[in-house]
Amino acid sequence: RPDDVMTDRWRSHRKHVFVLSEAGKPIYSRYGSEEALSSVMGVMMALVSFVQDGGNTIQSIYSDDHTIVFMQKGPLVLVSASKSHQSELQLRSELLHVYHQIVSMLTQVSIDRIFQHRKNYDLRRLLFGSERILNSLLDAMEGEAGFLLSAVQCLPLAPSARDSLSQILQKAVTSNLVLSILLVNGQLVSIVQEKTVIEDARLKPTDLHLLLNLIRASLAFQTGEIWTPVCLPGFNPDCYFYMYAAYLDPPDCTICIVLLSTDKGAFYAVSECKRKIEEAVRTHNALHCISKARPCQVHHVGVTELRHFLFKPLDVSDRYSQLSQFTSPEVEVPYSTAKERIYLMDLYWHLHSRIHSTSRPLKLLYHATERETLLAWVTGKFKMYACFSPLVAKSSAIAAVTKLLQWIKKEEDCLFIRSPPKYSTTLPDARGYSNRGPRLTSRTNETASFSPIATSLDKMQKPVT
Repeated sequence: RPDDVMTDRWRSHRKHVFVLSEAGKPIYSRYGSEEALSSVMGVMMALVSFVQDGGNTIQSIYSDDHTIVFMQKGPLVLVSASKSHQSELQLRSELLHVYHQIVSMLTQVSIDRIFQHRKNYDLRRLLFGSERILNSLLDAMEGEAGFLLSAVQCLPLAPSARDSLSQILQKAVTSNLVLSILLVNGQLVSIVQEKTVIEDARLKPTDLHLLLNLIRASLAFQTGEIWTPVCLPGFNPDCYFYMYAAYLDPPDCTICIVLLSTDKGAFYAVSECKRKIEEAVRTHNALHCISKARPCQVHHVGVTELRHFLFKPLDVSDRYSQLSQFTSPEVEVPYSTAKERIYLMDLYWHLHSRIHSTSRPLKLLYHATERETLLAWVTGKFKMYACFSPLVAKSSAIAAVTKLLQWIKKEEDCLFIRSPPKYSTTLPDARGYSNRGPRLTSRTNETASFSPIATSLDKMQKPVT
């Protein structure tokens, strides 16, 4: 059986991720059933406890071909066993994303409260049906650069077209609406935020990654309108937003609108906002404009030796830095297969590890393999990772990157959202009484189960007793 922990197939996976409680109860395993792994997780918990008894905290274990990283977050213990050659810090970051995905479904305060009352509680009861979401997250971290750069990718679009779409989102508002997001194939087209929410906190790239993963992993989002509680841990790990999501182009399901509200009972009002957006998009023929937009291609740069690159600007005015962004071309030959894309990302992870080494951090790194040459360059203004054909000398790579930077500067208004628009949901006749917009409220007496993502949405709001 593929989930038998004694088989060579199970052992051959290059990375395993486990989640268990302090009591040793299995919660999640990337491969294999939790029941079959209960003894393995028991050994993991025994290691954690043994080191704790000595007044220390276990961090990692190294062997010839494995790195095992431990992370404890409240009552949960997360473990990664990897053959991927990623650094300990990188594996720890992945575990943190897994933890945040779990928190996004239950909230941190609910998890803590559950285990305060019942240390042996089986958290799988609340996470039933969410394995697909966690699996999808781990798959995404293998091949998506946004996790490496802690940034989100925007769909390249003419500034006038992006402004028109943002204005459509700005006009479709209702009370307690805090975020309106338009996505195409997982890439950001426009994001509009309520003014007072921006004053309180900022949406983190991690939060948007979690939302994108939830939508991508759950087939229910392709069937119609979805209304579900979701926590954004980077914003507030103890509270829920209520997320409305729907596709504007069924059955293709490439253009998605996501609306976040603080009002649990606002489904119909938020659904009406979506109807207005859909109507305006069709009136202005914006769907056609969006469908024609494509990620940039490496040949647009005009550098023959360049195969691929990642670029994240850092010199963005604080006023406009609500969401870190990056740009990257479509992955082409020789990295067009899933296996080759992971190979390319592994190279970028290696450069990232060397550049951000705690013992010897670097600003510029040239790296050559038999198949390609790579250059990593980090300044106060940008982070750049570039991949070239083999035998490109360091001086030639630097000259090529200089030309690439000039191209990005020329196209930056198309590649990035330079000034995220805002709106106010405070009614004009109420502004004299209060200048406060919607506020996120704690749901400490309620825990949402995400099993309905795959089964019944009605059960999502079932309180925990």
